[in-house]
Amino acid sequence: MADGTSHQSSHQSSLKQFLSSIATIKGDLSNITAPPFVLADKSTTEFPRFWIGDPAIFCAPAKVLDPARRMLAVLKWWLSCQKSQNYGGREPQDGIKKPLNAFLGEVFIGEVGPVDDVTRLVSEQVSHHPPVTACYLWNAKHGIHAEGYTRQEITFNGTVNIKQIGHAVLRLDAFDEDYLIPLPNIHVKGVVTGSPYPELTDSYSIVSSSGLIADVNFSGKGMLGITGKKNHFEATVHRIEDSKRKDVLFTGEGSWSDSFTFKDNNGTEIESYNVTNASTTEFRTLPLEKQDPWESRRAWAGVINGIHSGDMQTIANHKTALEEAQRALRKQSETNETAWKPLFFLKEKSNPQVDRLLALIGASSDSENTLGSWRFDMTKVDLRRPWRGTLTPYGQGM
Repeated sequence: MADGTSHQSSHQSSLKQFLSSIATIKGDLSNITAPPFVLADKSTTEFPRFWIGDPAIFCAPAKVLDPARRMLAVLKWWLSCQKSQNYGGREPQDGIKKPLNAFLGEVFIGEVGPVDDVTRLVSEQVSHHPPVTACYLWNAKHGIHAEGYTRQEITFNGTVNIKQIGHAVLRLDAFDEDYLIPLPNIHVKGVVTGSPYPELTDSYSIVSSSGLIADVNFSGKGMLGITGKKNHFEATVHRIEDSKRKDVLFTGEGSWSDSFTFKDNNGTEIESYNVTNASTTEFRTLPLEKQDPWESRRAWAGVINGIHSGDMQTIANHKTALEEAQRALRKQSETNETAWKPLFFLKEKSNPQVDRLLALIGASSDSENTLGSWRFDMTKVDLRRPWRGTLTPYGQGM
């Protein structure tokens, strides 16, 4: 018992030192090294899998004939994923932890659902300075695809503020429709008190090429926790003409981490969704011994094992070894960041789909801040391992 108390006291002291150190830093904290005990057992490249935690909800819009109801199905999918996205797959009562900083070239691949109705994911760290993660999710049977990329900028002012720069586009083949999917900024509150939880604020819009728009306004508890509701949102679905919103077709309200409801324009409830009781489908990856050295879970295996066993020294040793090897690779002309070529994604100047959708609301893209517009290369979808020959994240032939 005394040993456990000692560890807890040591962790609290280390956390205070960590918070004090980052509080003095101005600018982006994306690559700051956190104490081992606050680390999650997964890298940022794995987080896109939470968008298909329930593949039935992801694929649902592809089966809806009415355009307005399709938009509602897309909105439901997007809202239903926020809890697992922002809590990192953990339950709210367990708090949140900092994901491992993905290294350049890191890849996460897997799938959910039965073989005859499989939904797949490819995620890759396409840049490290600044950190940019690109991903592609799709179900060929239902003709639904989601492609996106994000750069995260992290600052700290008592709250950890995670700004997401980038876009995602959801494509429905059967209806020849595209949806611009926003990536909300995240505020991790309760860090100083040791009870961190995510909160979303500000307003975002899902824009459809069918001429519909879903506006979502996130709000949460106030600074002292007296006003507001935790993880709260309000949403409206409109038609859009000449960049102006017309007619309210549906409204939504509730908590993205608990439950929410949708109503029609007469105020009649038409659907409710309980996030807390929602089931998730098992996500499958190859066994570690069959994964490529550049795949996330294999590359971070030593760190992940240390996190699961609570062995802080093992975490530190493996994490340091990987990070030092990466720094060494970046110093070599053939593997530095300028010469580096992603495996599964292509860098383009712009994405016509994104530009068309943003134009509907009088906005423009920000691809300069993400070093380009990242598009999935379908010719590489079944790229055979080993992807980079003898080169591994730890160096040649390691």
